[in-house]
Amino acid sequence: MELDTVLMSRLLTAMTLGFHIIFATLGVGIPLMISIAEFIGIKKNDPHYQLLARRWTRGFVITVAVGVVTGTAIGLQLSLIWPNFMQVAGNVISLPLFMEVFAFFFEAIFLGIYLYTWDRFTNPYIHWSFSLPIIIGGGFSAVFITTVNAFMNTPEGFTTENGTFAAVNPLAAMLNPATPTKVFHVLSSAYLTCAAILAAITAFMILKRKTTDYHKKALRLTMTMTFLFGLVTALAGDTSAKFLADHQSEKLAAAEWHFETSNNADLILFGWLNENNEPTGEMRIPGLLSFLAHGNFNAEVTGLEEVPTDKQPPLWIHYMFDLMVTIGFLLPGIALLYFILAMVKRWNEHNKGLLSLIFLSGPLAVLAIEFGWIYAEEGRQPWIIRGYMTVEEAVTSSSYVPHMFVLFFVLYVVLGTLCVVTLRKLFRNNPAEVELEKHYPTITKGDDE
Repeated sequence: MELDTVLMSRLLTAMTLGFHIIFATLGVGIPLMISIAEFIGIKKNDPHYQLLARRWTRGFVITVAVGVVTGTAIGLQLSLIWPNFMQVAGNVISLPLFMEVFAFFFEAIFLGIYLYTWDRFTNPYIHWSFSLPIIIGGGFSAVFITTVNAFMNTPEGFTTENGTFAAVNPLAAMLNPATPTKVFHVLSSAYLTCAAILAAITAFMILKRKTTDYHKKALRLTMTMTFLFGLVTALAGDTSAKFLADHQSEKLAAAEWHFETSNNADLILFGWLNENNEPTGEMRIPGLLSFLAHGNFNAEVTGLEEVPTDKQPPLWIHYMFDLMVTIGFLLPGIALLYFILAMVKRWNEHNKGLLSLIFLSGPLAVLAIEFGWIYAEEGRQPWIIRGYMTVEEAVTSSSYVPHMFVLFFVLYVVLGTLCVVTLRKLFRNNPAEVELEKHYPTITKGDDE
Protein backbone atom coordinates (compact mmCIF):
# COMPACT_ATOMS: atom_id res chain seq x y z
CA MET A 1 0.00 0.00 0.00
CA GLU A 2 1.36 3.39 -0.97
CA LEU A 3 2.08 5.88 1.75
CA ASP A 4 0.39 8.61 -0.30
CA THR A 5 -2.93 6.81 -0.02
CA VAL A 6 -2.59 6.54 3.74
CA LEU A 7 -1.54 10.15 4.07
CA MET A 8 -4.31 11.47 1.81
CA SER A 9 -6.90 9.35 3.62
CA ARG A 10 -5.78 10.75 6.96
CA LEU A 11 -5.78 14.31 5.61
CA LEU A 12 -9.26 13.90 4.14
CA THR A 13 -10.65 12.53 7.39
CA ALA A 14 -8.86 15.21 9.40
CA MET A 15 -10.28 17.94 7.18
CA THR A 16 -13.81 16.55 7.46
CA LEU A 17 -13.69 16.08 11.22
CA GLY A 18 -11.95 19.41 11.75
CA PHE A 19 -14.73 21.18 9.86
CA HIS A 20 -17.56 19.14 11.34
CA ILE A 21 -16.42 19.46 14.94
CA ILE A 22 -17.16 23.19 14.87
CA PHE A 23 -20.81 22.63 13.98
CA ALA A 24 -21.09 19.58 16.23
CA THR A 25 -19.87 21.67 19.15
CA LEU A 26 -22.42 24.37 18.37
CA GLY A 27 -25.11 21.70 18.20
CA VAL A 28 -24.30 20.62 21.74
CA GLY A 29 -23.71 23.95 23.48
CA ILE A 30 -25.96 26.55 21.87
CA PRO A 31 -29.28 24.89 22.91
CA LEU A 32 -28.27 25.18 26.57
CA MET A 33 -27.47 28.88 26.16
CA ILE A 34 -30.80 29.45 24.40
CA SER A 35 -32.71 27.67 27.16
CA ILE A 36 -30.95 29.60 29.93
CA ALA A 37 -31.61 32.94 28.23
CA GLU A 38 -35.31 32.24 27.72
CA PHE A 39 -35.74 30.93 31.26
CA ILE A 40 -34.18 34.09 32.72
CA GLY A 41 -36.36 36.19 30.43
CA ILE A 42 -39.51 34.48 31.63
CA LYS A 43 -38.46 34.42 35.28
CA LYS A 44 -37.54 38.11 35.33
CA ASN A 45 -40.14 39.14 32.78
CA ASP A 46 -37.24 40.63 30.83
CA PRO A 47 -37.75 40.87 27.04
CA HIS A 48 -34.02 41.36 26.47
CA TYR A 49 -33.24 37.79 27.48
CA GLN A 50 -36.21 36.46 25.53
CA LEU A 51 -34.98 38.24 22.43
CA LEU A 52 -31.54 36.74 23.01
CA ALA A 53 -33.10 33.28 22.86
CA ARG A 54 -35.02 34.16 19.69
CA ARG A 55 -32.00 35.45 17.83
CA TRP A 56 -29.66 32.70 18.99
CA THR A 57 -32.21 30.11 17.85
CA ARG A 58 -32.40 31.51 14.31
CA GLY A 59 -28.64 31.47 13.97
CA PHE A 60 -28.45 28.00 15.48
CA VAL A 61 -30.79 26.56 12.84
CA ILE A 62 -28.36 27.59 10.09
CA THR A 63 -25.44 25.84 11.76
CA VAL A 64 -27.53 22.70 12.29
CA ALA A 65 -28.18 22.52 8.54
CA VAL A 66 -24.45 22.66 7.79
CA GLY A 67 -23.73 20.12 10.51
CA VAL A 68 -26.12 17.64 8.90
CA VAL A 69 -24.16 17.73 5.65
CA THR A 70 -20.76 17.35 7.31
CA GLY A 71 -22.04 14.59 9.58
CA THR A 72 -23.32 12.70 6.53
CA ALA A 73 -19.90 13.12 4.91
CA ILE A 74 -18.25 11.45 7.90
CA GLY A 75 -20.54 8.44 7.63
CA LEU A 76 -19.81 8.18 3.92
CA GLN A 77 -16.06 8.40 4.42
CA LEU A 78 -16.05 5.67 7.05
CA SER A 79 -17.21 3.21 4.41
CA LEU A 80 -15.22 4.58 1.47
CA ILE A 81 -11.89 5.37 3.09
CA TRP A 82 -11.73 3.04 6.08
CA PRO A 83 -13.40 -0.17 4.82
CA ASN A 84 -11.08 -2.51 6.74
CA PHE A 85 -11.87 -0.68 9.96
CA MET A 86 -15.60 -0.96 9.32
CA GLN A 87 -15.30 -4.64 8.44
CA VAL A 88 -13.67 -5.36 11.79
CA ALA A 89 -15.42 -2.85 14.06
CA GLY A 90 -18.69 -2.19 12.24
CA ASN A 91 -20.71 -4.62 14.32
CA VAL A 92 -19.32 -3.01 17.49
CA ILE A 93 -19.89 0.67 16.70
CA SER A 94 -23.14 0.31 14.73
CA LEU A 95 -25.32 0.70 17.84
CA PRO A 96 -23.85 4.01 19.07
CA LEU A 97 -23.81 5.35 15.49
CA PHE A 98 -27.50 4.50 15.14
CA MET A 99 -28.29 6.02 18.53
CA GLU A 100 -26.39 9.18 17.56
CA VAL A 101 -28.60 9.58 14.49
CA PHE A 102 -31.70 8.94 16.60
CA ALA A 103 -30.59 11.58 19.12
CA PHE A 104 -30.03 14.07 16.30
CA PHE A 105 -33.54 13.49 14.89
CA PHE A 106 -34.94 13.88 18.39
CA GLU A 107 -33.15 17.21 18.65
CA ALA A 108 -34.20 18.34 15.17
CA ILE A 109 -37.90 17.56 15.72
CA PHE A 110 -38.12 19.61 18.88
CA LEU A 111 -35.99 22.37 17.37
CA GLY A 112 -38.67 22.79 14.69
CA ILE A 113 -41.40 22.84 17.32
CA TYR A 114 -39.47 25.33 19.43
CA LEU A 115 -38.71 27.59 16.47
CA TYR A 116 -42.29 27.92 15.25
CA THR A 117 -44.19 28.15 18.53
CA TRP A 118 -42.96 31.47 19.89
CA ASP A 119 -45.82 33.46 21.48
CA ARG A 120 -48.28 30.61 20.88
CA PHE A 121 -48.86 29.74 24.54
CA THR A 122 -50.39 31.74 27.36
CA ASN A 123 -47.95 30.11 29.73
CA PRO A 124 -44.46 30.91 28.34
CA TYR A 125 -42.90 28.05 30.30
CA ILE A 126 -44.59 25.62 27.88
CA HIS A 127 -42.58 27.02 25.00
CA TRP A 128 -39.44 27.04 27.12
CA SER A 129 -39.98 23.36 27.98
CA PHE A 130 -39.50 22.50 24.30
CA SER A 131 -35.88 23.63 24.62
CA LEU A 132 -35.15 20.83 27.08
CA PRO A 133 -35.45 17.98 24.52
CA ILE A 134 -33.17 19.96 22.21
CA ILE A 135 -30.53 20.11 24.96
CA ILE A 136 -31.00 16.40 25.69
CA GLY A 137 -30.86 15.43 22.00
CA GLY A 138 -27.76 17.50 21.35
CA GLY A 139 -26.07 16.20 24.47
CA PHE A 140 -26.81 12.55 23.80
CA SER A 141 -25.77 12.93 20.19
CA ALA A 142 -22.34 13.93 21.50
CA VAL A 143 -22.39 11.14 24.09
CA PHE A 144 -23.08 8.38 21.59
CA ILE A 145 -20.50 9.50 19.03
CA THR A 146 -17.96 10.00 21.80
CA THR A 147 -18.41 6.38 22.90
CA VAL A 148 -17.21 5.35 19.42
CA ASN A 149 -14.04 7.38 19.83
CA ALA A 150 -13.62 6.08 23.36
CA PHE A 151 -13.90 2.51 22.09
CA MET A 152 -11.10 3.18 19.59
CA ASN A 153 -8.89 4.23 22.52
CA THR A 154 -9.82 1.48 25.02
CA PRO A 155 -11.59 -1.28 23.05
CA GLU A 156 -13.68 -3.68 25.12
CA GLY A 157 -16.88 -5.71 24.81
CA PHE A 158 -15.82 -8.43 22.35
CA THR A 159 -13.63 -11.43 21.72
CA THR A 160 -11.43 -11.98 18.66
CA GLU A 161 -11.71 -14.85 16.18
CA ASN A 162 -9.58 -15.02 13.03
CA GLY A 163 -8.72 -11.34 13.23
CA THR A 164 -12.33 -10.17 13.60
CA PHE A 165 -14.41 -9.14 16.59
CA ALA A 166 -16.84 -11.78 17.82
CA ALA A 167 -19.26 -12.26 20.72
CA VAL A 168 -19.83 -8.52 20.69
CA ASN A 169 -21.53 -6.85 23.63
CA PRO A 170 -22.41 -3.38 22.24
CA LEU A 171 -23.23 -1.88 25.63
CA ALA A 172 -19.93 -3.05 27.11
CA ALA A 173 -18.16 -1.62 24.06
CA MET A 174 -19.91 1.72 24.51
CA LEU A 175 -19.26 1.81 28.25
CA ASN A 176 -15.54 1.19 27.89
CA PRO A 177 -13.05 2.74 30.38
CA ALA A 178 -12.48 5.87 28.27
CA THR A 179 -16.16 6.78 27.95
CA PRO A 180 -16.81 8.62 31.27
CA THR A 181 -13.87 11.00 31.07
CA LYS A 182 -14.20 11.59 27.33
CA VAL A 183 -17.93 12.35 27.58
CA PHE A 184 -17.33 14.68 30.52
CA HIS A 185 -14.61 16.55 28.64
CA VAL A 186 -16.53 16.76 25.35
CA LEU A 187 -19.71 18.13 26.94
CA SER A 188 -18.03 20.62 29.25
CA SER A 189 -15.73 21.96 26.53
CA ALA A 190 -18.66 22.28 24.11
CA TYR A 191 -20.63 24.37 26.60
CA LEU A 192 -17.55 26.49 27.34
CA THR A 193 -16.82 27.05 23.65
CA CYS A 194 -20.36 28.10 22.81
CA ALA A 195 -20.53 30.51 25.72
CA ALA A 196 -17.22 32.05 24.61
CA ILE A 197 -18.39 32.33 20.98
CA LEU A 198 -21.61 34.09 21.96
CA ALA A 199 -19.65 36.38 24.29
CA ALA A 200 -17.27 37.20 21.42
CA ILE A 201 -20.17 38.12 19.13
CA THR A 202 -21.65 40.36 21.82
CA ALA A 203 -18.30 42.03 22.50
CA PHE A 204 -17.95 42.74 18.79
CA MET A 205 -21.36 44.41 18.73
CA ILE A 206 -20.49 46.58 21.73
CA LEU A 207 -17.20 47.53 20.08
CA LYS A 208 -19.30 48.83 17.20
CA ARG A 209 -20.74 51.27 19.76
CA LYS A 210 -23.97 49.41 20.38
CA THR A 211 -23.78 49.56 24.16
CA THR A 212 -27.45 48.88 24.83
CA ASP A 213 -29.04 47.15 27.81
CA TYR A 214 -29.65 44.20 25.48
CA HIS A 215 -25.97 43.80 24.68
CA LYS A 216 -24.85 44.41 28.27
CA LYS A 217 -27.14 41.64 29.54
CA ALA A 218 -26.02 39.32 26.76
CA LEU A 219 -22.39 39.89 27.70
CA ARG A 220 -23.05 39.38 31.39
CA LEU A 221 -24.86 36.10 30.75
CA THR A 222 -22.28 34.71 28.33
CA MET A 223 -19.38 35.75 30.55
CA THR A 224 -21.03 34.05 33.53
CA MET A 225 -21.41 30.82 31.57
CA THR A 226 -17.85 31.07 30.23
CA PHE A 227 -16.49 31.33 33.76
CA LEU A 228 -18.61 28.50 35.17
CA PHE A 229 -18.01 26.09 32.30
CA GLY A 230 -14.34 27.06 32.31
CA LEU A 231 -14.09 25.71 35.87
CA VAL A 232 -16.01 22.55 34.94
CA THR A 233 -13.79 21.99 31.90
CA ALA A 234 -10.68 22.33 34.07
CA LEU A 235 -12.09 19.58 36.30
CA ALA A 236 -12.79 17.47 33.21
CA GLY A 237 -9.21 17.97 32.08
CA ASP A 238 -7.94 16.80 35.46
CA THR A 239 -10.02 13.60 35.31
CA SER A 240 -8.82 13.02 31.73
CA ALA A 241 -5.17 13.29 32.81
CA LYS A 242 -5.70 10.71 35.53
CA PHE A 243 -7.44 8.40 33.07
CA LEU A 244 -4.57 8.68 30.60
CA ALA A 245 -2.03 7.92 33.31
CA ASP A 246 -3.83 4.65 34.09
CA HIS A 247 -4.97 3.53 30.63
CA GLN A 248 -3.01 5.40 27.92
CA SER A 249 0.24 6.30 29.59
CA GLU A 250 2.02 6.68 26.24
CA LYS A 251 -0.31 9.53 25.21
CA LEU A 252 0.31 11.45 28.43
CA ALA A 253 4.05 10.76 28.30
CA ALA A 254 4.34 11.99 24.70
CA ALA A 255 2.29 15.10 25.46
CA GLU A 256 4.52 15.97 28.41
CA TRP A 257 7.84 14.81 26.92
CA HIS A 258 8.17 12.47 29.87
CA PHE A 259 10.69 9.99 28.51
CA GLU A 260 11.81 8.12 31.61
CA THR A 261 9.62 6.53 34.27
CA SER A 262 10.15 8.45 37.49
CA ASN A 263 8.63 9.70 40.72
CA ASN A 264 7.91 13.36 41.42
CA ALA A 265 7.65 14.01 37.66
CA ASP A 266 7.77 17.59 36.43
CA LEU A 267 5.05 19.13 34.30
CA ILE A 268 6.68 20.53 31.16
CA LEU A 269 5.11 23.58 29.53
CA PHE A 270 6.08 24.97 26.12
CA GLY A 271 9.69 24.68 24.93
CA TRP A 272 11.01 22.64 22.01
CA LEU A 273 13.09 19.51 21.43
CA ASN A 274 16.74 19.74 20.42
CA GLU A 275 18.53 17.32 18.08
CA ASN A 276 18.86 14.83 20.95
CA ASN A 277 15.12 14.92 21.71
CA GLU A 278 15.76 16.83 24.94
CA PRO A 279 13.35 19.59 26.01
CA THR A 280 14.83 23.06 25.63
CA GLY A 281 13.46 26.44 26.67
CA GLU A 282 10.66 24.77 28.61
CA MET A 283 8.95 25.74 31.86
CA ARG A 284 9.04 23.02 34.52
CA ILE A 285 6.69 22.77 37.48
CA PRO A 286 8.21 20.26 39.92
CA GLY A 287 6.03 17.26 40.81
CA LEU A 288 2.91 18.59 39.09
CA LEU A 289 2.76 15.85 36.43
CA SER A 290 2.75 13.23 39.19
CA PHE A 291 -0.05 15.12 40.94
CA LEU A 292 -2.11 15.48 37.76
CA ALA A 293 -1.61 11.84 36.90
CA HIS A 294 -2.22 10.25 40.31
CA GLY A 295 -3.13 12.97 42.81
CA ASN A 296 0.22 12.58 44.56
CA PHE A 297 3.28 14.77 44.00
CA ASN A 298 5.59 11.79 44.60
CA ALA A 299 3.70 9.26 42.47
CA GLU A 300 5.47 7.34 39.72
CA VAL A 301 4.59 8.36 36.16
CA THR A 302 5.27 5.94 33.32
CA GLY A 303 7.73 7.25 30.76
CA LEU A 304 7.73 6.86 27.01
CA GLU A 305 10.67 4.47 27.30
CA GLU A 306 8.17 1.76 28.30
CA VAL A 307 6.58 1.84 24.83
CA PRO A 308 8.21 0.34 21.70
CA THR A 309 9.46 3.04 19.37
CA ASP A 310 7.11 2.07 16.53
CA LYS A 311 4.11 2.32 18.88
CA GLN A 312 4.90 5.76 20.29
CA PRO A 313 2.71 8.77 19.46
CA PRO A 314 4.37 11.71 17.66
CA LEU A 315 6.11 14.06 20.07
CA TRP A 316 4.66 17.19 18.46
CA ILE A 317 1.35 16.53 20.23
CA HIS A 318 3.02 18.34 23.14
CA TYR A 319 2.27 21.61 21.37
CA MET A 320 -1.38 20.67 20.83
CA PHE A 321 -1.72 19.79 24.51
CA ASP A 322 -0.09 23.03 25.65
CA LEU A 323 -2.23 25.20 23.39
CA MET A 324 -5.43 23.45 24.45
CA VAL A 325 -4.66 23.79 28.16
CA THR A 326 -3.46 27.40 27.85
CA ILE A 327 -6.64 28.50 26.11
CA GLY A 328 -8.70 26.46 28.55
CA PHE A 329 -7.33 28.52 31.45
CA LEU A 330 -7.34 31.79 29.51
CA LEU A 331 -11.09 31.77 28.81
CA PRO A 332 -12.33 31.71 32.43
CA GLY A 333 -9.47 34.09 33.28
CA ILE A 334 -10.86 36.68 30.87
CA ALA A 335 -14.34 36.14 32.32
CA LEU A 336 -12.99 36.61 35.86
CA LEU A 337 -11.31 39.86 34.82
CA TYR A 338 -14.63 41.05 33.38
CA PHE A 339 -16.41 40.47 36.70
CA ILE A 340 -13.63 42.11 38.71
CA LEU A 341 -13.94 45.24 36.58
CA ALA A 342 -17.74 45.10 36.81
CA MET A 343 -17.63 45.01 40.62
CA VAL A 344 -15.48 48.13 40.89
CA LYS A 345 -17.69 51.08 39.93
CA ARG A 346 -14.88 53.38 38.88
CA TRP A 347 -13.64 50.79 36.39
CA ASN A 348 -15.41 50.04 33.12
CA GLU A 349 -15.92 46.41 32.16
CA HIS A 350 -16.90 47.58 28.66
CA ASN A 351 -13.54 49.18 27.88
CA LYS A 352 -12.08 48.56 24.45
CA GLY A 353 -9.15 46.47 25.68
CA LEU A 354 -11.25 43.97 27.61
CA LEU A 355 -13.87 43.78 24.87
CA SER A 356 -11.12 42.99 22.39
CA LEU A 357 -9.93 40.16 24.64
CA ILE A 358 -13.47 38.81 24.91
CA PHE A 359 -13.84 39.04 21.13
CA LEU A 360 -10.64 37.03 20.67
CA SER A 361 -11.85 34.42 23.16
CA GLY A 362 -14.40 33.13 20.63
CA PRO A 363 -11.89 32.09 17.94
CA LEU A 364 -9.51 30.88 20.65
CA ALA A 365 -12.21 28.61 22.07
CA VAL A 366 -12.75 27.07 18.64
CA LEU A 367 -9.01 26.58 18.23
CA ALA A 368 -8.87 24.87 21.63
CA ILE A 369 -11.49 22.38 20.42
CA GLU A 370 -9.43 21.71 17.30
CA PHE A 371 -6.17 21.38 19.24
CA GLY A 372 -7.80 19.03 21.73
CA TRP A 373 -9.21 16.85 18.97
CA ILE A 374 -5.84 16.68 17.18
CA TYR A 375 -4.16 15.73 20.46
CA ALA A 376 -6.75 13.04 21.15
CA GLU A 377 -6.44 11.45 17.70
CA GLU A 378 -2.71 11.80 17.12
CA GLY A 379 -2.03 10.66 20.66
CA ARG A 380 -3.54 7.28 19.73
CA GLN A 381 -1.23 6.78 16.74
CA PRO A 382 -0.27 4.50 15.13
CA TRP A 383 -3.48 2.74 16.17
CA ILE A 384 -6.97 3.29 14.81
CA ILE A 385 -8.21 0.68 17.32
CA ARG A 386 -5.62 0.74 20.07
CA GLY A 387 -3.81 -2.57 20.33
CA TYR A 388 -5.78 -4.26 17.53
CA MET A 389 -5.55 -2.36 14.23
CA THR A 390 -3.21 0.31 12.92
CA VAL A 391 -4.23 3.16 10.66
CA GLU A 392 -2.33 1.65 7.73
CA GLU A 393 -4.18 -1.65 8.16
CA ALA A 394 -7.55 0.09 8.22
CA VAL A 395 -7.29 2.35 5.18
CA THR A 396 -8.51 1.77 1.64
CA SER A 397 -6.16 0.86 -1.21
CA SER A 398 -8.12 2.97 -3.70
CA SER A 399 -6.17 5.45 -5.80
CA TYR A 400 -9.08 7.89 -5.92
CA VAL A 401 -8.62 9.33 -2.44
CA PRO A 402 -6.84 12.50 -3.71
CA HIS A 403 -9.79 13.16 -6.01
CA MET A 404 -12.17 12.78 -3.08
CA PHE A 405 -10.03 15.18 -1.06
CA VAL A 406 -10.46 17.90 -3.70
CA LEU A 407 -14.22 17.32 -3.99
CA PHE A 408 -14.81 17.46 -0.25
CA PHE A 409 -12.53 20.48 0.11
CA VAL A 410 -14.66 22.36 -2.41
CA LEU A 411 -17.81 21.22 -0.59
CA TYR A 412 -16.57 22.55 2.75
CA VAL A 413 -15.49 25.86 1.24
CA VAL A 414 -18.96 26.29 -0.28
CA LEU A 415 -20.73 25.25 2.94
CA GLY A 416 -18.57 27.50 5.11
CA THR A 417 -19.08 30.48 2.80
CA LEU A 418 -22.84 29.96 2.60
CA CYS A 419 -23.06 29.64 6.38
CA VAL A 420 -21.20 32.91 6.99
CA VAL A 421 -23.09 34.81 4.26
CA THR A 422 -26.47 33.54 5.47
CA LEU A 423 -25.79 34.38 9.10
CA ARG A 424 -24.55 37.83 8.16
CA LYS A 425 -27.63 38.58 6.09
CA LEU A 426 -29.89 37.15 8.75
CA PHE A 427 -28.71 39.59 11.41
CA ARG A 428 -27.06 42.50 9.60
CA ASN A 429 -30.34 43.79 8.17
CA ASN A 430 -32.26 42.93 11.32
CA PRO A 431 -30.45 44.50 14.30
CA ALA A 432 -31.53 43.66 17.83
CA GLU A 433 -32.81 47.20 18.43
CA VAL A 434 -35.28 46.95 15.53
CA GLU A 435 -36.43 43.50 16.51
CA LEU A 436 -36.80 44.55 20.14
CA GLU A 437 -39.10 47.37 19.10
CA LYS A 438 -41.06 45.00 16.89
CA HIS A 439 -41.71 42.35 19.54
CA TYR A 440 -41.51 44.46 22.73
CA PRO A 441 -42.25 48.09 21.77
CA THR A 442 -43.00 49.24 25.32
CA ILE A 443 -39.44 48.80 26.63
CA THR A 444 -37.33 50.21 23.82
CA LYS A 445 -37.62 53.87 24.79
CA GLY A 446 -34.40 55.07 26.35
CA ASP A 447 -32.68 51.71 25.92
CA ASP A 448 -29.57 53.07 24.24
CA GLU A 449 -26.92 54.65 26.41
